[in-house]
Amino acid sequence: MGTGIEVITAAFIATFIAQLLKFIFYYSKHKAINFKIFASTGGMPSSHSAAVVSTMTSVGLIEGFDSVIFSVALVSGLIVMYDAAGLRRSAGQMATQLNMLVDALYEQRPHSFRNKLIELLGHTPLEVTMGALLGIAMSILIHYTFLLG
Repeated sequence: MGTGIEVITAAFIATFIAQLLKFIFYYSKHKAINFKIFASTGGMPSSHSAAVVSTMTSVGLIEGFDSVIFSVALVSGLIVMYDAAGLRRSAGQMATQLNMLVDALYEQRPHSFRNKLIELLGHTPLEVTMGALLGIAMSILIHYTFLLG
């Protein structure tokens, strides 16, 4: 029988692997090491989706997919994923536009204050989906590891 430790373990491992994949993808693209990726939001795959879907799946595997607690985990997880692909993605796109405006203003007034906004905040639907698939895979792997151990 599963425990809360199983749920937490699956969520943490799924999140770590998602952030590790972002690190690897960044290195492959830029040929540079950037440890800040481990603490960043946005990018492929979504670590938020990986965490909440692994939590949902683990709860479903342990308590049943028709349980009240799975329903709570499902609704909470869907809200997080919707927010990542909707509101936070829009905020990131707005930050990109604002940074372009500030850059143009800075060219005209080089002595003015220049502070860039973080642009990579949200996720594309593909990044959310890949994070969700990672979360499912990790929770199933952890669940059957706990059963065997």
